[in-house]
Amino acid sequence: MCSQASRISSKRYDSSNAVFCKETETVKCLIAEDDFISRRVLSELLSPHFECDVAVDGEEAVASFKLSHQAKKPYDLICLDIMMPKMDGREALCQIRALEREMGVPSKLEAKIVMTTALDDAKTVFDTYYQGGATAYLVKPIIKTKLFGELRSLGLIQ
Repeated sequence: MCSQASRISSKRYDSSNAVFCKETETVKCLIAEDDFISRRVLSELLSPHFECDVAVDGEEAVASFKLSHQAKKPYDLICLDIMMPKMDGREALCQIRALEREMGVPSKLEAKIVMTTALDDAKTVFDTYYQGGATAYLVKPIIKTKLFGELRSLGLIQ
């Protein structure tokens, strides 16, 4: 784990109605990707900067998101593939954003969710990015400079 992964997170929110509170200084990432190679590439790129967990489908991603909040160690970044078995990335995104609202997470402290996909069509971008509440959108293959540029613009890495 490098120095980036141990920087102090600004996530602090606690109220009687909310479950959200981050008790760790580690910057956490969830990679939800059903393709082994894509999962491995993202893990290798992100692990120097984040403590990374992986999920192989949308159901596991939502379950991991819930568990991270129960442990008071929520994810700072979630990389969600759009096309996955059991539950696709769009549905997982919808459920994660709904859970954040239920927990009373202020919008500025929501997880940064980067949607990844091999689909490069306007409707997919509109549905997931503009209507679904994604923070960013990247088309595969994931290129290191584009990924890191996006993470810098989101304030997740320097």
